[in-house]
Amino acid sequence: MDLLTQHARGEHTGAGSRAAVIVDASGGARPSATTYAELESMANRLARTLLALGASRGDRIAWCGPNSLEVITLLHAARKAQVTAVPVSYRFTAHEMQYVIDNSDAVVVVVDAEQAPLVASVREQLPKLQAVLVYGGEVPDGCLDLHLAVELESPSELTAAELTEDDTHTRSGATMIYTSGTTGKPKGALRSAPDPATVFAMLETLGMLGDPPVHLTTGPLYHSGPLSFAVLAHTLGGCVVVLRKFDPVSWLRLVKEHRITDTFSAPTQLKRIVALPPGELARADLSSMRTLIANAAPVPYALKQELIEKLGDGFLYEVYGSTELGVVTVLPPADQLRKPGSCGRPYGAIQVRIVGDDGSDAPTGTPGELFIRTTLEMDGYHRTEQQLTQHDREWKSVGDVAYLDDEGYLFICDRKNDMIISGGVNIYPAEIEAVLHEHPAILDCAVLGVPDDEWGERVHAILQARDGATLDLDQVRAFVEERLARYKQPRDYEIRAELPRTDSGKLLKRVLRDEFWGDRETAV
Repeated sequence: MDLLTQHARGEHTGAGSRAAVIVDASGGARPSATTYAELESMANRLARTLLALGASRGDRIAWCGPNSLEVITLLHAARKAQVTAVPVSYRFTAHEMQYVIDNSDAVVVVVDAEQAPLVASVREQLPKLQAVLVYGGEVPDGCLDLHLAVELESPSELTAAELTEDDTHTRSGATMIYTSGTTGKPKGALRSAPDPATVFAMLETLGMLGDPPVHLTTGPLYHSGPLSFAVLAHTLGGCVVVLRKFDPVSWLRLVKEHRITDTFSAPTQLKRIVALPPGELARADLSSMRTLIANAAPVPYALKQELIEKLGDGFLYEVYGSTELGVVTVLPPADQLRKPGSCGRPYGAIQVRIVGDDGSDAPTGTPGELFIRTTLEMDGYHRTEQQLTQHDREWKSVGDVAYLDDEGYLFICDRKNDMIISGGVNIYPAEIEAVLHEHPAILDCAVLGVPDDEWGERVHAILQARDGATLDLDQVRAFVEERLARYKQPRDYEIRAELPRTDSGKLLKRVLRDEFWGDRETAV
């Protein structure tokens, strides 16, 4: 029996009449709550609608839109219909949407009215697409109103006879999340249901077992981290509080009003929260928070210090992981300030190893390529021969450079593709960025290698100032000189109003690199 059905019937957790989803309302209106029983009915109707529109078991169903009740319903409906849910960023252009929808082989798209015109504009270039379901507003010509379509279907649980077999498709009930494309074109990471034992070990390590959680959607659900932990909240019979789009003031209000117990956030959102005026922070109440998971990008040590000082201690967890391999390590609250720069240790049966250029295990404290053995790894990238680097069969890599200390804590130096080689010396931008983040006037930064006729590459830093702050580059240069060896110091600095980042907080260094390397045959 489907897990949502069990919760709706009150089995094990007695969740049937409890709120499964609470959607924050703007303009002072009361938030809308949906019980488990209501969510079950809605998901069954939508699952039948997908099948009626021609989807078969194992097919791809793309969805696009800000966080909403409809998005969460679609995730449950896809599992019930045993189709593969494919998130599409609502920040994409029409061209980018076309690429992901086409590359994923999606046969149905479920889309928020805000993004529906973009999907409709490329409909003719998507021959595999059989239907577009729109919710939340005006429905473009050639598309269907989701809410009108589901009203025609039964709210009862699907039967085995309603699910058709098709051996030409991949495993049913999976998800396929496209990588952020920080270093190239997005790739679809296909994943079947995760290993329960490893997921349980992760939840235990994160302190998330116990009373049913109240989870807040800090980040966009099309990103793997926010999506996974929202789904886990329902697995545990908890409530998901939906913040449509992140706003730091609304975030603090929702934590206080709904007694939020856990959330998943990128450093970008956390920076915006702690940067609020003292009066806003004085009204905050995070006493209910058990687990604030930080990931999607490295969390600067200076930001951790500010978070603990302004919001409180005992609930900040940093994790390291990837769309392809899931959560790999956890750094608990007790180690946040004790282990500067670390992202924690593996949990459960997950193992890590650091491999040097000669293929042997690197000594303690020596950087090398990070390889991981886990039961949470994806099935593979969709429609491409390019797959993860492999070492000794079961060990996989996403290209990160790291080292282990004498206590087994992992430290990520950088992505292998971001490493700068200047005069034959390896330089890791993440180390330099960590120092720049300590500067009180710097909100964001990016360090990359730019062409240099003598050295091959030289270190270049791009800075974004905090609101109301003025950056003095001579002072910044002196600040860095006190903290880094000369060969690591940026040769050049520049200031920009904003740095390109994905909604999940990942820095789009390829966009910056293209500015400097675009007219060259190679980017090294």
